[in-house]
Order: sequence, then structure tokens, then C-alpha cells
Amino acid sequence: MSRTLYVDCISGMSGDMLLAALIDAGADLQYVKRELEKLPVDEFDLWVDTVDKRGITAKKLGIRLPEVGGRQGHGHSHSHEDGHSHEHGNGHLGHAHGHSDDQGGHRKAAMILEMIRESELPERVIARSTAIFEAIAVAEGKIHGIDPADVHFHEVGAMDSILDTIGICLAMESLQVERVFSSAVPTGYGKVKMAHGLYPIPAPATAELLKGIPLAKSPAEGELTTPTGAGVLKALATRFGPLENFTVEAIGYGAGTKDFAHPNVVRVLLGQAVESTARETIHVLEAQVDDCSAETCGYVMERLFEVGALDVYFTSVQMKKNRPGTLVSVLCAPADVVRMEELLLRETTTFGVRQSVWTRRALEREFEEVETAYGPVRLKIGRLDGQVVQATPEYEDVARLAHMKDVPFREVYRAAVYENKKRSLSTESR
Repeated sequence: MSRTLYVDCISGMSGDMLLAALIDAGADLQYVKRELEKLPVDEFDLWVDTVDKRGITAKKLGIRLPEVGGRQGHGHSHSHEDGHSHEHGNGHLGHAHGHSDDQGGHRKAAMILEMIRESELPERVIARSTAIFEAIAVAEGKIHGIDPADVHFHEVGAMDSILDTIGICLAMESLQVERVFSSAVPTGYGKVKMAHGLYPIPAPATAELLKGIPLAKSPAEGELTTPTGAGVLKALATRFGPLENFTVEAIGYGAGTKDFAHPNVVRVLLGQAVESTARETIHVLEAQVDDCSAETCGYVMERLFEVGALDVYFTSVQMKKNRPGTLVSVLCAPADVVRMEELLLRETTTFGVRQSVWTRRALEREFEEVETAYGPVRLKIGRLDGQVVQATPEYEDVARLAHMKDVPFREVYRAAVYENKKRSLSTESR
């Protein structure tokens, strides 16, 4: 079992709220501050206050920054008129401009990423922080039509986002977090004021980052999930859905600024996900067609696998007006649903795609290679609680060698199974 962090987005997600929740769950604040002070950034102070949010005691992050551009930096708790931090008060995180680096107190995403990569932070903190900033830069670059490396962050916002983002990764390191899971994410609704004017919620960059992530019904008007919050989930979370098969060891609450009719907090649960009974969420997409050629169906299957489908299969069905038809079924990960649906709608003759959510229990999988008389063959090994229960030669390897050596497919297949079994027996006898 590995230590897992479950992020329960009760009231959305922002960087400062998550960092505060991790500290409330037991992360060492002094460790986080000491590591952040190693970075080539201006002086800052970082603390948490204890607040009450609709009867829930939570931690609220405070950051004090120096003067920027002739005005006092904010000694604040990430306040934002809509309830959550929006990373800074000059617009939205990653607000892009086309000026040079030294104008207007901005930092390029490329500069921030270089600073992280060249730092003396723990290796996993560097990897996680880089992944988050890259995800945000890619989203902002797409929205503004520029190269992600050229995305600029307002100076105050850059400092906020650096401290929040790297602080989150340091807090995870302090808690020895191996994996991150999350609930569905409420974004809020309405409008939010940014540097370019009034924008819809979720903000454009937030919406881009949340593509492929399940969204929850928003309990309140206003911005509930920010670009940093969405970026953390996009880069680090590997599973979305309800909490299950999980032994809780610690709980923390991080507070937002505004008060709603519900507790404006994000909750984190730290513990062990039980591997032997863990289930993963998959989406099943279906479309029935009665006027799609066999050639088209074959092509669509190839394309679906190319873009990440877990499985694709066709079933003969009897459709209305007594027409024989084909049921196209696609299994995919939650993050790939939109891409798969659009491919089905564009490439087949269907007018709609059904979607259902399933869970499945899968064997732990890895690949091993055996040497046969015909050449090397990879085998897919399936383990249950560490014990091998399946070993299947890879089709492409077997077919390639059968063709090269001009021998029957089944001969190469049997040779691979035999060599694998012989090796397994040899290992057990030692």
C-alpha cells in the first residue's frame, strides 16, 4: 500500500486552500518555509490562521510579500471578491502579454520553470511543481494564442503562485504522499472580473485545465476553482470519483475567504488506498449505427486505439425497422471521454453517443521478455496481490517472428509460454 492523498473539493479548489488543508493535516509548515526560502525569490512570510467556516474549524493561508512596482505587497489571506483566491488581484493566473520580460513586473513561465529545475528542492517536488506550471502555461498559451513558454505572470501573482504551487508539493513531500486522488470538481458559476473585463466562470484557463476531469454541481455563485487549483488536479491527480477502499489516517481543512451557505473549504484525507480491492473508474461510450461501412468501422477502431482507448469492440444488433446494425462500444479513462466522443461523432454516422460510468478491478500489469528459439518475445504479466496469475505473449512480437522465420504463429506463441514457464520454475527452485 502507498500513502494516498484524497482531495475532497467540497467548495471547489484553489492553491492556497489546498496548501492550508495540507498543513492542517499535519504537513510541517516550517519545512515548507525553509525549502521555499532556498529559491531566488523576494522575502516573504507564510503562516496559517485558524478560522471557522459554517461550524468547521479550518486553516487559512496568509502570505506577506514585499513592495512590488512601488506599492505595498499584500500581507493577506489570499482574499478575492468571489470567495477564493484568484492567485492575484490583477487578473488571472498566467495572464499573457506580448511585452519584454522587464516591463510591468511580469515573469515568463519559462523563467519560473527554469528556476524550479535549477533549484535544490527535493527531486519529486521539482517534478510535481514543473508538471503543474507546465499544465497551466499550456492552458494559458492556448487561450491567448501564444507559445506556453512566453506566457507571462503578473509579479504579485507569480509570487503567489510560486509559493502556493511549490508549497503544495513540499507539503505533500512532508506528508510522504505517493498518489493523489480527487472528487469531482465544482467550478462555481456567474462572471468574474479580470484584467480584460468580465469573464464567465469557470475562467477560460480553468475550463481548459479541467477538460477531461469530472465536474460537480456548483453549490454557489462565484469562482470556486482557480487556475492553480485546476492545474494541481490536472498535473497530479490520477483518479477522480468518490472515496472508496480507503483507510483514513489524517484529515485537514483549508478555508477560502468568502462565506457561503455551505462551508467554504477544501478537505484533504490522507491514508492508505487498499490495492488488493482497489477499483478504477472507466467510462463506457456506445453508439449504434446501421449505415456505417465495414471499412469505416475498422478505421474508427484503429483511430480510437491510437488516441488512448482501453478497448473497442463491435456487437451485431437488430435495430429499428428490422435493420441489422452494429453497436460500437469504447472503454476509456475519464480524462479521454471528450476526445473519444468527438471522434465517434466525426468519423461514424451516429447522431449521438451514450455514456455510462463503471468501475473495474484490474490485475497489476508489467512486461517481461523471454528469449525463444525464434527470437525475443515480450509477455504481459498480470499479478494479483503480488502473485502472477496471467502471462500472455504479445501478439505483435509473435506475429513478427512467425513472419520472419516462416513458422506457424502458434509455434512461436507456444515457445514463448514454455520459456516463461521454465524461467518461473527456475526462479521458484532457488
